[in-house]
Amino acid sequence: MRAQPSWDPTAYAKFGDQRSRPFADLVAQVHTDDPRLVVDLGCGNGPATLTLAELWPDARIVGVDSAESMLEAARALDTTDRVEWVQADLKEWDPASLGDAPDVIITNSTLQWVPGHLDLLETWIGALAPGGWFALQVPNNFDAPSHALMRETASGHGRANELLAALEVPAVGEPRTYLTLLHRLGTTVDAWETVYAHVLDPAGDSENPVLDWVSATGLRPVLDLLPEGEERDAFLEPYAAALAEAYPRTEVGVLFPFRRVFAVAHKATGDAANGAPTSDGDRAAHTDTATGEG
Repeated sequence: MRAQPSWDPTAYAKFGDQRSRPFADLVAQVHTDDPRLVVDLGCGNGPATLTLAELWPDARIVGVDSAESMLEAARALDTTDRVEWVQADLKEWDPASLGDAPDVIITNSTLQWVPGHLDLLETWIGALAPGGWFALQVPNNFDAPSHALMRETASGHGRANELLAALEVPAVGEPRTYLTLLHRLGTTVDAWETVYAHVLDPAGDSENPVLDWVSATGLRPVLDLLPEGEERDAFLEPYAAALAEAYPRTEVGVLFPFRRVFAVAHKATGDAANGAPTSDGDRAAHTDTATGEG
């Protein structure tokens, strides 16, 4: 089982444009103009959450994250104290702590770190105000070379058992998984997947931009286990070489395909909020592909 990793806000922000693209694509499918209370679960270092304050200027915005380092960065970015920043483990966070029913709950690129997160959806949907919206996005690229090579390198390391346990693939669902579950919870659902063809480091400033990317996210459990020095070098040197071969530089930069899964659920209004979805029905899960830097 994965432990909660440490986080480096500066490293995470390095690819801010690419990381923010899925959040924007997710929020674009939340069709409400005037929510009173909006919650971002797993708000991280804050820039995406602050866009919610710009989108809905009259709403109360709450950002929840377990990492104090990320929340410190978020508070520093929020110079007008527009957002309420809350430290909490999402498995233990109680929507009742808000003091009101949220109109929108968003969780972006977070639930892959929350074991058993499917069990939490019922609580979060139940907490929504009638007519409320729930939106999630999770990466589902754990079979990509970036992660497969991570596990392969770990298996040849002197601390292989510890590293492989830390890199255990999380239980992230397919679009159909989220669509079916959210439908059973009485919502109208749209679920889809997108493969972003990110172009990393077009200027050629980094020797290994994919390593830079994963060092802020998926590689964190390894970096937490291995102190700087020989043990870490024994992992990073062969892993970096394998990444450079798997993701060669092209004329436009280093291409980094990244698959993500999305689901947006709309809770019925009035008495129907506790029953089946409205007559609009569930829209089928679909797949699309986005290209460009993201």
